[in-house]
Amino acid sequence: MRIIRFREHPEAWPAWGWVSEDRVGLIGGSPFSDFRRESADRPLSAVQLLPPLVPGKIICVGRNYAAHAAEHDAEVPALPLLFSKPPSAVIGPGDAILLPPQSRRVEHEAELAVVIGQRARWISPEEASGYILGYTAANDVTARDLQNSDGQWTRAKGFDTFCPLGPWIDTHLDPSDLLVTCHVNGQLRQMASTRDMVFPVPQLLAYVSSIMTLEPGDLLLTGTPSGVGLLAAGDEVQVEIGGLGILTNPVRNDPHRGSATS
Repeated sequence: MRIIRFREHPEAWPAWGWVSEDRVGLIGGSPFSDFRRESADRPLSAVQLLPPLVPGKIICVGRNYAAHAAEHDAEVPALPLLFSKPPSAVIGPGDAILLPPQSRRVEHEAELAVVIGQRARWISPEEASGYILGYTAANDVTARDLQNSDGQWTRAKGFDTFCPLGPWIDTHLDPSDLLVTCHVNGQLRQMASTRDMVFPVPQLLAYVSSIMTLEPGDLLLTGTPSGVGLLAAGDEVQVEIGGLGILTNPVRNDPHRGSATS
């Protein structure tokens, strides 16, 4: 099932829905608890897609593709390298990534994101699939110059609009061999399979759950392939996960750009 959040008009409250080909049906209740599906009687083209969830927390994995670590002259970590992004960074399909005034080098990072469906603590890799609601596409937008200067990554990863998600949550996806790509203005920038991950999804989930309790609606970003690159105002970024769909976002200057210092 493909799960979305959507509005039928700008003043409407967000609603849960499900997608069947080019039609949308309402979901009564929440996909994280009991719910019912209503008939798919609305055209997908007639609704506004929102971020497919509002995460409780966003846990991310750094350098989980060896080629990406190499392009930054960094070693592959012996254990998963974790950091977080704030939920306020989340935007949905079609929303603009805003280039902040504090940075002069903002880059894209295409990633597979895991949506947690059940509370998870101290689970094994073999149990991991039972705690996953589904998967969505993510762009771990990064102010690379600030990441390099700060030494820790909170500021570089945490700006508003720096976590595009979408277009939906796919509940029946096998994460072991999915093609992850990123195009900017139609030009291919990133391409790799999830089979190239240093730490695959089940191992990541087990590791994170040994540190913190994962709650329904939490999000795990699994790392980006090599090929990350500069974004400029006027660009259009497309993150595609094989079998899942395409997440498209324009890039704009933040209205405050030029009015703040680093």
